[in-house]
Amino acid sequence: MAITSVRLFRWDDLPLERVTDDIDRKLVTGERMMMAHVYLKKGAVVPKHSHDNEQLTYILEGALRFWIGEDGSEELVVNAGEVLHLPSNVPHKAEALEDTLDVDVFSPPRQDWLDGTDTYFHQKEDQ
Repeated sequence: MAITSVRLFRWDDLPLERVTDDIDRKLVTGERMMMAHVYLKKGAVVPKHSHDNEQLTYILEGALRFWIGEDGSEELVVNAGEVLHLPSNVPHKAEALEDTLDVDVFSPPRQDWLDGTDTYFHQKEDQ
């Protein structure tokens, strides 16, 4: 039996990736899951999108308002110390109500985040 490679990561040592002017992130990726620190400035918007990946969003600091569903009719605020579970393929949008640090966990890893094809961050929504 092969021994699995064990790796230790330190958030302070990971590179900060600029996603937009108001959103940065750091990534840790395993074989079947991914964890990200996502840094959002107050007012930052993650446009509506969905993905096959199951997602947990754990707010460490700040708060995010989410709009859930194709029409965004389900609205909720996730505050520091709370975790939101998003099943696969559920459309969602988020806005930072204050400067926010969240931990996102995805299974499987977000290939679009790894290869830079996550263009939905730069789409303007009709509002």
